[in-house]
Amino acid sequence: MGIDRKRFFDGVRGTLYDGRLTRGQVRGMAALLDRFERGRETDDLRFLAYMLATAHHETGGRMRPVREMFAASDAVAIARLDKAFAEGRLPQVSAPYWRRDEDGRSWLGRGLVQITHRRNYERLSALTGIDLVERPERAMEMAAAVEILFVGMLQGAFTGRRLADHFSAGQADWVGARRIVNGLDRAERIAGYGRAFLAALGG
Repeated sequence: MGIDRKRFFDGVRGTLYDGRLTRGQVRGMAALLDRFERGRETDDLRFLAYMLATAHHETGGRMRPVREMFAASDAVAIARLDKAFAEGRLPQVSAPYWRRDEDGRSWLGRGLVQITHRRNYERLSALTGIDLVERPERAMEMAAAVEILFVGMLQGAFTGRRLADHFSAGQADWVGARRIVNGLDRAERIAGYGRAFLAALGG
């Protein structure tokens, strides 16, 4: 399926990016469009639209791999997470997963979708064939981050929920689809992003 890139970028520029796109945003979205066309796992544009919406939300609109807390380095992310944890601002966290292990690796959130904890790096490593265990920082590489996003959302590797559970011939569950990644956190907002991306895709 060939996606009309001009129509797409013209569409999202106005509805989601205040009339202006950076080169980085264009490169990031193009990488997702390329992977969709190349992979051919589905021709359902709603799948792509919701993946784009998820990346848009998880990266704060940057559309490139980011670290947790939008930190410039692992050290900065770890320091910010430690501070937030000490101040009680991470009530959902029982153990500080971001602190470096005995090998010096940190399992903090990275990517177009924030994968955290060693077990999730191990799972995505096995599913993608990208060694995220020896080198968890590879989740910051665009190609790796795109593959993690696609595999995770198509196969249900993040929470057990898949795109196919929410989008089919008989349903379009834009709000519930947030469960693929993170419960119903910001679900209505992300649903709106998804519909905007779908319109730009011509769906």
